[in-house]
Amino acid sequence: MSILIKNSIIVTQDKSRQIIYGDVYIEDDRIAEIGKINVEADFVLKDKIVMPGLINMHTHLPMTLLRGYGDDLPLEEWLTTRIWPIEAKLKSEHIAIGTKLAFMEMVATGTTCCNDMYFFEDVIANEAKKFGIRCYAGFSLIDFDTPEMKRECLLPECENFIKKWSGDELVKPVVAPHSTYACSPETLQKAAELAEKYDAFIHIHCSETRHEVYDVLNKYGSRPLGQIKKYGLLNEKTMLAHCGWITKEEVKEIADANACVIHNPVSNMKLATGGYTPLPELFDANACITLGTDGAASNNKLDMFETMKFAALIHKHHRWDASIVTAQQALDMATINATEFLGLNAGSIEIGKKADIVCLDMASPNLIPRHNTISHIVYAASGFNVSDVIINGKMLYHDRKFLTVDEEKIYEEMEKAKEELLED
Repeated sequence: MSILIKNSIIVTQDKSRQIIYGDVYIEDDRIAEIGKINVEADFVLKDKIVMPGLINMHTHLPMTLLRGYGDDLPLEEWLTTRIWPIEAKLKSEHIAIGTKLAFMEMVATGTTCCNDMYFFEDVIANEAKKFGIRCYAGFSLIDFDTPEMKRECLLPECENFIKKWSGDELVKPVVAPHSTYACSPETLQKAAELAEKYDAFIHIHCSETRHEVYDVLNKYGSRPLGQIKKYGLLNEKTMLAHCGWITKEEVKEIADANACVIHNPVSNMKLATGGYTPLPELFDANACITLGTDGAASNNKLDMFETMKFAALIHKHHRWDASIVTAQQALDMATINATEFLGLNAGSIEIGKKADIVCLDMASPNLIPRHNTISHIVYAASGFNVSDVIINGKMLYHDRKFLTVDEEKIYEEMEKAKEELLED
C-alpha cells in the first residue's frame, strides 16, 4: 500500500521537534519520503496536521463492556461491589467484542499502539492482529482464579502465551503481574523469572492509592515499589502504572533502574486516588514518563488527546505553576517517550520510521488560528479532530470511516453482550 499526504503541517517529533510544511509519502510499512513529492499513490490526502500516532501505555481493553457501570464510587467499593462481580461472568466472546469496540474507539481518536493488561489475553491478542493495531498484550497474573482459568494455570499459560506471540510484528507478549497487593512474593518472583527467561516486558500497577501503599507496607514491611524491586521486577523492561503515591527516593530508584512510569491522570482523578504522579521530580531525575487512559470503566474514554491535556493541567493546578508541564512534554509522553522505551521504530515522522501516523483536519474550527500547533494538539484538539489513521503503513481509518471492520455489527454485538452480563 502507498499513501501520499500533501500540503500538510508535519509535526515530526524528531530530536529537534521540527514542524515543517510539506508532503509525506508512505510505502509498505515505512515513511519513504518527506518534502515536496509528486508520485501516484493508493491514497492521497491533503491539508492535514500530520503527527505520530499516540501510544496508550496502560489500559484494560475489554472494560469497554463496563463503561458507565458503577461510577462515582470509591476505588475499593467500585472494585468489590461492581467490577469484580461482573468480571466473574466474562466469557471469551464478551472479551472479543469489548476489545473490538476498544480498538475502534482508540483508532478513531488517534491511538496506534496500546499496552494492555487483562484476562483472556490470547483472545485480545488475536483481535489486535485481526484489527491491525499494535498491541503490547499483558497476560495478567494474580493470586486468585480468573474468569478464564484457575490460578495454578496462570503462570504456565502465560509462558505458552509468550511463546505463541514472540516474533509477531504487531502483537508483543508482556508479563503482567497485577500488583503487589494482588500477587504474593512468590508470584512476583516467578513473574520476574518468566520475564527474564524470555526478555519480556513487565507491566504492573504500582502505588495507585494511599490505601494500597499502606496495606502492602503493613503486610510485607515494604511499600509496593520495594516489593517490586525486592522480587526482581524493577528493571529497564518494567512499566509501572500510576505511581501516584511514590516518594522522592522511589523516583530516584525508578530512574536509576531505567523503568517506565505510566501516568493515568483522568482515571486517577475520577477514582479520587488523591495522589499525583510526581512529574516534575520524575523529569528532574530523567525518568521515562508515558501516558495511559486506564480502562473505559474508570476513565470512561480511551481518548489520548484528553489524557495529554489533563496530564498538563492537573500538575499546573496542583503545583501552582503554569509552566510545570508544557504542551511539548505532554506530547512527548504520548509519543516518542513510549516508543523509545518500547524499542519501537515509530513515535516520530522521519524517513525509515514505521508509518504509524495520525491526520487531523487542518480546517477544524477549534484548531484555528494556528499560533502554536503543539499547543493546539494538546490543549485544543480532541479525538473528534482525527480524520485518518495509518498503522504499519495500512490505512485503517479514512475520512472518519473504518475500512476494515463492520461498525454496526460490533455495536449490535456489544448490546447483546451487555444484556448477557446484566442478567440476574
